[in-house]
Amino acid sequence: MESNESVQTQEYQNNVVHKTASEMSIGEWLITMLIMIIPIVNIVMLFVWGFGNADPRRNYARASLIWMAISIVLIIIFYGAMFALFYNIMNYNY
Repeated sequence: MESNESVQTQEYQNNVVHKTASEMSIGEWLITMLIMIIPIVNIVMLFVWGFGNADPRRNYARASLIWMAISIVLIIIFYGAMFALFYNIMNYNY
């Protein structure tokens, strides 16, 4: 009797529902986009979706985080170059 109960329990534990991105409804995508509009919350949710439990938005979240990192690096390079340019112009002796 106990073995049947343990088998049934294992069957329930193994029946995990996995949704793919193509199975997400339009409403779920609208809510996702709404969350992406909110500052700070969007970054936190990208980390949750990207590195938390399996989620249909995992690849989207990871790709967004990669683009954010690339953007930050490019901004730092751009402002560093602008600072260096203006610093050299200000220190230029006629």
